[in-house]
Amino acid sequence: MNPTASPVSLTRYLLEEERAGRIGPNLRLLIEVVARACKSISIAVGKGALGGVLGDAGTGNIQGEAQKKLDVLSNEILLEANAWGGHLAALASEEMDHAVRIPDDQPRGKYLLLFDPLDGSSNIDVNISVGTIFSVLRCPDDVTEVDDEHFLQPGTAQVAAGYCTYGPSTMLVLTIGNGTHSFTLDREIGSFVMTTRGMTIPEETKEFAVNMSNQRFWEAPMQAYVGDLLAGKDGPRGKDFNMRWVASMVADVHRILTRGGIFSYPLDSKCAAKGGKLRLMYEANPMAFLVEQAGGAASTGRQRMLEVTPTGLHMRVPVFLGSKREVEAAVQYHAEHDTRDAAAA
Repeated sequence: MNPTASPVSLTRYLLEEERAGRIGPNLRLLIEVVARACKSISIAVGKGALGGVLGDAGTGNIQGEAQKKLDVLSNEILLEANAWGGHLAALASEEMDHAVRIPDDQPRGKYLLLFDPLDGSSNIDVNISVGTIFSVLRCPDDVTEVDDEHFLQPGTAQVAAGYCTYGPSTMLVLTIGNGTHSFTLDREIGSFVMTTRGMTIPEETKEFAVNMSNQRFWEAPMQAYVGDLLAGKDGPRGKDFNMRWVASMVADVHRILTRGGIFSYPLDSKCAAKGGKLRLMYEANPMAFLVEQAGGAASTGRQRMLEVTPTGLHMRVPVFLGSKREVEAAVQYHAEHDTRDAAAA
């Protein structure tokens, strides 16, 4: 952004998009409500131990994972903020078993909201960046009683997606299908201000992000792919790669949106029965939408992420996303392996 130009707030940006006919007033207001909720979560995260919100909550979510106190608090903040705005028909959270309809005593809208209230929460206690991920879908026109099944739309049906990362600064990264843009929270005025219009992921990269401790559990094509990355300039890829791994998806994807790279959480023998590690509806689809809008690519290794047909609210998938050429390379390793397996069968 030009430091001498008038700053563009999130509200101004959304109003400009509404006037251009790319979003309606209800979607604009919904995004503003989510952004305000993220500001509240940012305050809670920023207090850390001073706010008494660190540590386990003593409960588990639908996936059987231990919930942190901030997981529960962030979920409650998003639920409360969106219950009365009149823009939603229902919402669904990674932390809840099923979707929740807007109460009968509140006005209902025509959108569905999905969110991971605090991604990377295992890093909270060690002061590493965490974040909120969200996705917006349209509620089918003929539906009056929303259920889980009405959320099961492919990623191509998303009308908006974004995340808020809580780190040295609080940043909101958003797409409404017209590019991916970042906004930084100006704490002095309490508003998100645009800091990058039209984020662009370089097509080529020399950085990859993956949990190498799981290497022994990976499928053969992933073993071959990473093996060639590690071989460097003397290997078949002909260049040296650096590995970066934060173990907070929001932080890893934000780095990739900022300077390129590939993020991978492949299928492995530990999570094969579940279909993968990351959740399609709460993590993979919104991140894939953001990445594609920034010129990148996102895949399961065998299918474009946004074209996956969801079978459940908490469906899991393998994930490869980031710089377009590198994602294509990872997909090619899987395709060649599957072709050899089919020929040998």
